Amino acid sequence: MSKPRSCQAKQRGGGGLGRVLREHRARLYIIRRCVAMLLCHHD
Repeated sequence: MSKPRSCQAKQRGGGGLGRVLREHRARLYIIRRCVAMLLCHHD
């Protein structure tokens, strides 16, 4: 799960942290949409 991007972001500091949080949020949003699509297809 560990990626070089996260390591670089941690070294940078606050700005990097915000970037990681944004990516995490985006991933969660995409996963939610995928799940919703799957559920809709099942129905």
